[in-house]
Amino acid sequence: MKKRTLVLLTLSAISITTFAQTSEPVIMTINGKSVYKSEFENVYKKNSGKEVNKEQKSVKEYVDLFSTFKMKVFEAEANGLDTMTAFKTELAGYRKQLAAPYLTDKNVNEALLQEAYDRMKTEVKAAHILIRVAEDALPKDTIEAYTRLMIIRDAIMGKTPTAAKIAEYENLLKKSSAALTKTSNKQDTVNYNTKLNSIKGINSIASSGSDKFTAAAKKTSEDPSAADNGGDLGYFTSLQMVYPFENAAFKTNVGEMTMPVRTRFGYHILKVSDKRPSQGEILTAHIMVKFGKEMQEKEKANLKTKIDEIYTKLKAGEKFEELARQFSDDKPSAEKGGQLQWFGSSRMPIEFEKAAFALNNNNDYSEPFMTTYGWHIVKRIDKKGLASFADMKGDLKQRIGKDSRTQAGRTSLIATIKKENNYKENSVALKEYLKVIDTTVFQGKWESKKAEKLGNKLLFNLGTTNFTQNDFAKYIESHQTVRPKTDYNMFLQQSFKEFVDETVINFEDAKLEAKYPDFRNLLKEYRDGILLFDLTDQKVWSKAVKDTTGLKDYYSKNKNNFLWDERAEVTMYNCANDKIAKDVRGLLKKNKTEKEIVETVNKTSQLNVSSESITYLKGENKSVDTNWKQGVAAADIKDAKDNKTIVLVVNKLIEKTPKTIAEAKGMITADYQNYLEKEWLAYLKNKYSVKVNEEVLNTVK
Repeated sequence: MKKRTLVLLTLSAISITTFAQTSEPVIMTINGKSVYKSEFENVYKKNSGKEVNKEQKSVKEYVDLFSTFKMKVFEAEANGLDTMTAFKTELAGYRKQLAAPYLTDKNVNEALLQEAYDRMKTEVKAAHILIRVAEDALPKDTIEAYTRLMIIRDAIMGKTPTAAKIAEYENLLKKSSAALTKTSNKQDTVNYNTKLNSIKGINSIASSGSDKFTAAAKKTSEDPSAADNGGDLGYFTSLQMVYPFENAAFKTNVGEMTMPVRTRFGYHILKVSDKRPSQGEILTAHIMVKFGKEMQEKEKANLKTKIDEIYTKLKAGEKFEELARQFSDDKPSAEKGGQLQWFGSSRMPIEFEKAAFALNNNNDYSEPFMTTYGWHIVKRIDKKGLASFADMKGDLKQRIGKDSRTQAGRTSLIATIKKENNYKENSVALKEYLKVIDTTVFQGKWESKKAEKLGNKLLFNLGTTNFTQNDFAKYIESHQTVRPKTDYNMFLQQSFKEFVDETVINFEDAKLEAKYPDFRNLLKEYRDGILLFDLTDQKVWSKAVKDTTGLKDYYSKNKNNFLWDERAEVTMYNCANDKIAKDVRGLLKKNKTEKEIVETVNKTSQLNVSSESITYLKGENKSVDTNWKQGVAAADIKDAKDNKTIVLVVNKLIEKTPKTIAEAKGMITADYQNYLEKEWLAYLKNKYSVKVNEEVLNTVK
């Protein structure tokens, strides 16, 4: 997909205005097809002031770039690529993405972004009790769940439920879907008894100690984790909980309990126990002793010994950065003295995060601790508060786009469109559907022809467009799914709302090209970009990959362009000191293997020696270049930076040789692609004749 991205980026530099009028001046013809001034002028003006190869191209220099682009578009169309089903499907997908920002209230969305950011400055510690109820539950089930939670809430507040209240609840429970009188299912019986007994035994909570909420959560909450944690959720901030839950948490004072809050999971009550400023972000360094795959317990024990030895050196005054470079198994950070990138809450393993944020001062370091990846020692380098709103805005947009709060912008836009188009609905015609809706709609088998006897009365209108009973019947038929049976009127109202909302959005969506030139032009860029990608893929990219015979032929003619420089295969023994280096040399004289040497020398300490076998190109490593002959280097190499003594062994020297296709396939394929592209461009320029109207071109400024 990288190549497709490059095509689209290229097209952002040569976007094309659509709907050119025939009365416009023709700036060029390509094989007799007219290209209008507005198209070319849009290209030049869009790129005016931008740098291309460090110098802004002149108007005339753009002629070749633009005409080549137009040739490719015409060639793609000539090959019928714009008629392919895959092309149409992909373009529709891009259009949907491009349309999304236009199908929501931007003011509402901006307010949501600001709210989310402002809330991120605070972390809330809360506990909750959950009573589950489905989003599409019947009213009687919703009332039962709400009433049960209110009885629990009253008990937490010290209000013992009366016999009359319990009797009232039991009556609601009998009417609910779990009522014993309506089922013989054993699980329903268990559920019924569990619910009833949780309320009958609520007196014990009302009379319990000071922490009534925890006791109630363990006894009554339908969150499985509550039995162990008493409903405690720890600290959280914006965008970490569903939006209604987050709202309740942030709007409740410390020490207070909410009324029941409805989310997609059911009803909750929350108790907020603390609020604190955001932890912000922290910059750390670490030393890591990594766990290998399928590591045995004995090996893990050796690693614990190793991290403890490093920690001892640290406490003795050795520099953290030098120890990280010398011993850390996280090589990318080790090269930087163990330094990691800035991170905040929930971006690192919880053990690592806790250890890092527990450090009070810069340059403090932790004791060794373990994560699933290995053993660590972490050092605090710096700490800062929450990033600015401008820096976080892009990430916030993405996260809010996946969150239920994003519906607020859509809802606001729907209301605006209705108002602008004098939306009116016929509630009498809607109620007539109760005559034709039956149980088949819950089985996914309802047919729209059942509504034919209603006639085809107007249901609602948007401007001059009318939507009828027949339209709604087709919507129900095409959108029905297998679902639990519910109240017919409830189903009808919900389905009608969804039908209206979808219709209103589609009504607006159909007008986007006419209302927003930027949207229209950008969609045209994507359209041409897909065509160019598909055509270039056929002629160059995929052809170079699939045409193995052509690739081999190209390689055989150009193999001297893909040479290995002289190379040396070496093993480096990184020794803690000169004495260890001497021991290593002694074992090398005895022809011991690399593994035998490391195991023998490290019997007294895991830090004595480590080894690595590497192939270096000549000129890549100064120490290897100095000892460019096979065998053990005569002198040790001193690494002052990491305080090491290195014993170098040159195992093999390799002369300059052509790389095989397997060794340089990427480079060979890329060169072959460039060759194919040049051949293809030559073909296009031979096929398409370009005639430029210099008089019109000179009017472009």
